[in-house]
Amino acid sequence: MQIVYDGAMTDQLDFSEAELLATASIEQPLFASGKRCHGGFDQVGNYVSPRTEHRWRAIRNWQDEHRRQSGNEILDAPLSQWPAQFPSVAQTKYLLREGVTQPTAASLTRIGTVEGFGGLIRDVGVEDLQSHFADSIAHTALAHLDRGLFEAHARDEVGHGEEAGHKEMWFATRDIAFDRSFGDDEVAQMIQRMGFAPAAGGATPAPVRLCPEIEPGLEGMLRFMIGLMFIEVSAFHTFAWAEAVLRDRDLVAGDGTAADLVSYIRADETPHVAYLQTALTEVRDRSLRTTSGAAIDGVVIVDRIWAHALNESLGSRRELQLAATVHEIEFAVKDLVRGEEILQQFNALATV
Repeated sequence: MQIVYDGAMTDQLDFSEAELLATASIEQPLFASGKRCHGGFDQVGNYVSPRTEHRWRAIRNWQDEHRRQSGNEILDAPLSQWPAQFPSVAQTKYLLREGVTQPTAASLTRIGTVEGFGGLIRDVGVEDLQSHFADSIAHTALAHLDRGLFEAHARDEVGHGEEAGHKEMWFATRDIAFDRSFGDDEVAQMIQRMGFAPAAGGATPAPVRLCPEIEPGLEGMLRFMIGLMFIEVSAFHTFAWAEAVLRDRDLVAGDGTAADLVSYIRADETPHVAYLQTALTEVRDRSLRTTSGAAIDGVVIVDRIWAHALNESLGSRRELQLAATVHEIEFAVKDLVRGEEILQQFNALATV
């Protein structure tokens, strides 16, 4: 479906990179485990996410304009499509009551490691994105991917300058909850057990093409965006799990500070999902140029990648994550006198 812009704008639709990277003024900076983190607090103590002085308004304006021009709603990836967090809150609290802290610490380490991968989004953009479309992408989120949106997302995840981002904030959450620092060797062993060790032999083979009709760079960008959005959406189960566990002052240290940190990260992640939904909707409702110079409806490309990524997210990727988590729990109890009993009770709680 071709979108023809009539020049009438609902509100500001073009933003500079500086605007999309700007953080609203804060009264008090955020510190965690002695590290200056991004974001902070306003005059009444409300948390202010980084780089959102204009970003949220921009996203809403692009969404409203797309609805007005196309008549179509913004794509959604409902959280209900993803299973609940494993282990559950009840299972996690049981392990903590039994003094088995390692699996929870490893899970928080894994989450922080995954967050770090989000920084790679700054490397997936394509030059002259407009040339890949038969329709104009002016005044859209698409037109701003390489004008601040990707960079803001990357900085949120891995930090920028002296400010720590989500990767370090999750590690700080872990350290606060267990009232100790985790050494580099210990973290490296956790990461290896959880399946993040580099593959033997070096480079990872290139993925099989899903959309040979379009340029590989564009396909790669769309695949990364959709895959990352699914990770971000499913993470809201993780946020709920972490906040419920880390809010229990009888089981973890920090007097709720660790849970507060998770709530700040959750607030930061919300615009990530929103801008990815918006840009992917804009692709879906436009015509793309094929490598032969013809045109193909964006809905064909987006839906094909979407289905593949959803199948992976709910299938093979989840199975690997579950297997790694089970292995970590079994590893943590294997040398305990009551290890087998603890494992049996843990498994019994899966049906509660």
